[in-house]
Amino acid sequence: MTMWIWAGGCIVFLLAMGYLADRIALRREIEFNPEDGIKNATDAERIYVENYLNETKNNNNNIPL
Repeated sequence: MTMWIWAGGCIVFLLAMGYLADRIALRREIEFNPEDGIKNATDAERIYVENYLNETKNNNNNIPL
């Protein structure tokens, strides 16, 4: 029973932190746009991420048994 209370408390804490972050962002009029992160990336970082995503797409569900 104690473990369920602890796990529930962790979940409620994480939800409360997310709610608080949303309220602060709305109050300060902060917009989170995923496109902004790629603007500051170097060419090497872009190539690395694109290569990783391509490899992940090609190797999806190819788990050796």
